Amino acid sequence: METRTATINRVTKETDIALTLNLDGSGITHIETGIEFFDHMLNGFARHGLFDLNLVCHGDTGVDSHHTIEDCGIVLGEAIRQAVGDKKAIKRYGSSILPMDDALILCAVDLSGRPYLYHDAEYSVPKLGELDTEMIHDFFYAVSYSAMMNLHIKLIHGFNNHHIAEGSFKAFAKALDMATMYEERLNGSVWSTKGVL
Repeated sequence: METRTATINRVTKETDIALTLNLDGSGITHIETGIEFFDHMLNGFARHGLFDLNLVCHGDTGVDSHHTIEDCGIVLGEAIRQAVGDKKAIKRYGSSILPMDDALILCAVDLSGRPYLYHDAEYSVPKLGELDTEMIHDFFYAVSYSAMMNLHIKLIHGFNNHHIAEGSFKAFAKALDMATMYEERLNGSVWSTKGVL
């Protein structure tokens, strides 16, 4: 099977983003978004999904974190969609229940071609570093709609905001890794009664 990669360049008046994603990597990263805590989350995502991710974003972080985080989500989602390709012989579904100290996160993914996000996680602080915690929802929304995936993330329990955020990114990574794995029994077909995803 071919290595599944995508390179996306997106320039707006608010952000300039260059991203390369390899779904069949080993967790190698080079990430610079100008928001250190966001870089930490994306590094965890790539490492725990075994995705190679090169992402450089120059954004208007002097305004706030909104445009950078949302636009990185849009570009990452598009890269996932392109890298997965025709979705032949992939498992399509993936899920993870991931513990991170006090936090326990459930994440489920369906690479269905139908975008939807359910995100249920509360944060008790407005910021983690320079990342506005309300933007975590907007990031996953942007990823799910740009990738055209069904994505559910739920905090089962937990109180440490850092752990909740990091656990969410890592659980998403594990679920996405599972969903993009190959299923040999499909013999190259798409896992859908419709014959297309």
